[in-house]
Amino acid sequence: MRKENQAYKITPAARLAGVSEYYFSQKLKEVARMNAGGKDVINLGIGSPDMPPSKETIRTLCDNAWQPDGHGYQLYAGIPELRTGFANWYKAWYNVDLDPADEIQPLIGSKEGILHITLAFVDPGERVLIPNPGYPTYTSLSKLLGAEIINYNLKAENNWMPDFDELERTDLSRVKLMWVNYPNMPTGANATPELYEQLVEFARRKGIVVVNDNPYSFILNNKPLSILSVPGARDCCIELNSMSKSHNMPGWRIGMLASNAEFVRWILKVASNIESGIFKATQLAAAKALEAAPEWYEGNNRNYRERRQLAGEIMKALGCKYDEKQTGMFLWGKIPDSCPDAEDLTEKALHQARVFITPGFIFGSNGARYIRISLCCKKERLAEALGRISSASSA
Repeated sequence: MRKENQAYKITPAARLAGVSEYYFSQKLKEVARMNAGGKDVINLGIGSPDMPPSKETIRTLCDNAWQPDGHGYQLYAGIPELRTGFANWYKAWYNVDLDPADEIQPLIGSKEGILHITLAFVDPGERVLIPNPGYPTYTSLSKLLGAEIINYNLKAENNWMPDFDELERTDLSRVKLMWVNYPNMPTGANATPELYEQLVEFARRKGIVVVNDNPYSFILNNKPLSILSVPGARDCCIELNSMSKSHNMPGWRIGMLASNAEFVRWILKVASNIESGIFKATQLAAAKALEAAPEWYEGNNRNYRERRQLAGEIMKALGCKYDEKQTGMFLWGKIPDSCPDAEDLTEKALHQARVFITPGFIFGSNGARYIRISLCCKKERLAEALGRISSASSA
C-alpha cells in the first residue's frame, strides 16, 4: 500500500491570535544581537533592580540551602515564617492588620498572581477593567483567558488617576475585576488615601473586585500606602505586592497577595493546581528581607535619587518633559511636539546612541507620546548614556 506524502501541520491554540510576544522579550533579543556584534547597548528599558538584597537575606538563603530537609515540596500556602513576615511588614509599614493564617498568600512573583486572580474570578466572556496606560500583562493574560477588555483612561490632566465620572458612564455589566496600580507604572503617579477610598466605594457599589498591584511603594516614596488600610477594603479588594522591586529580588520570584480569607482560598485553589510551592530557603530568606530597617530602604533610595537626577538630564537631552513628583523606579516623560512618535525617538536612541529606552505606546494608547527610562542602571552607565545621547543629538 503506497503512502502519500502529506504536510504535517499543527496549529496553535486560537487564544494565541489575540496576543503578541511580550515587547521586552522581543526587544531584548535585538539588544542582545547588537551587543553580540560589539555595539555595547546601555539598557534603560526594563525595571530589573541591579542592586543586591541585604547581606542578611543572602546569608539566610545560603545557610538554609545547606539544610538536608529543606529541598522537598513546600506548603502550597507558604511556610508560616513567611506569612508571618508579610503580616508584620504590612503592620509596620502600612498600618494594616492581616491574619497570617488565612489572609495572605505567598506567590512565585506577583506576575503569576495576576494569572491566579484572573482564573479565580473571571470566566471566559466576562469583562475586566484595565488602565490605559498600564502594565501590558493585565491585558495579555486577560485575553489569553478569554476575558473581554475594557480600558479606562489615565491622563496627565487628571494626575494619571481614574476618571470616576467617565467610569460611571461606562457599561459595567459583566465586569468582574478592575486592575489598578499605585504607585503607578509607567507614569510614576502616586496614590492618595482619597483615591483608595473612592476605589473601595466604587467597588462595593458596583460589585467589582479591585486589585491593587503595589510593588513600587518603597521606591522614591516617602509614605507607602495600601488600599487595604481603607475600612471595608478587604471585602472587595485584593492587593498584590512583590519583593522584586522593594527588596532587590527580581530573580528570586517571590511576592504575595492579601485579601479576605474567602478570596485567598479561591486563589489558593487555582495556585495549588498550577504551582508546587516555593523553595524553603527562598521563603526563609524573604522573611529575613522583610525585617529590613528603615536605613536599608533609605540606602536603596539614595542610589535611586542619584540615578533619577541623571535620568532627568537624559530626558532633557531628548527634549522631553516630566513631572518632578513621580515615584517608583522609572522616569516617564512626554516627547517634544516636533517628534512624530515615541518609537521614532527610542529607535534613534537605540541605533544612533546605542541606548535602549522604552516607548510609551506599549502601555496603551495614552502612552503614545511618552517614553520611560528605567533607573535600574549604574550611575556610570547612566552618565555614559547621557553623553551618547547628547553627542547623537548634536551630530
